[in-house]
Amino acid sequence: MPAHQFESFLQRVFEATGIASQTELASALNINRSAITQARKKDSIPDKWILKLYRTFGLSPDWIETGYGPTFLKQSDPNDSLFKNVPKVKARLSAGGGSFEVGSEIKGYYGFRKDWLTTKGNVNKMVLMDIFGNSMEPEIKDGDTALIDESQKDILAGAIYAVGIDDTIMVKRLEKHPNKLVLHSDNKEYSPIYLQGSEINSIRIIGKVIWTCREFR
Repeated sequence: MPAHQFESFLQRVFEATGIASQTELASALNINRSAITQARKKDSIPDKWILKLYRTFGLSPDWIETGYGPTFLKQSDPNDSLFKNVPKVKARLSAGGGSFEVGSEIKGYYGFRKDWLTTKGNVNKMVLMDIFGNSMEPEIKDGDTALIDESQKDILAGAIYAVGIDDTIMVKRLEKHPNKLVLHSDNKEYSPIYLQGSEINSIRIIGKVIWTCREFR
């Protein structure tokens, strides 16, 4: 076995996939972080990891193990991959009074066709977040997952955005007026939120909501 095989493996995978840490790799492989620690101690690469990396990212199994040959099977360039893995973060968007769960920790990755994502915005600036609360019903329901493009921060009247105010984050329709910003809820039981003058500076536009999905329970 080549010396420091596992360290070389990590470096290759990080560079080829854009994964930036062992925690992110554990999420992509759907394993515990401790499993990576154990593999490092053994200086070995489990076969099921190689299969998972091939299925998720299209990485060549031979290249994963040895670093030789083409990086990707059927594609010579990772940018030619049909799918883009979008991270889902721990933070949740409130469709109500505001969420204090603002952590950027990645829970996992979900694959989308890259050609579809490209028509929606910047594929490298997208993130998935869960939503709780009913203020945006019937358009967005409690438990939905939203796909957000963090590169789209310019306000389009009536579009839905993920926004932060002080220590809370929420999802609202935005409407901009001279010296005034209005945050609308689709649920008519919730009153609009008006920000005026210097209050407007307190809001952070996280990104535009471009798609939502839900699981049937």
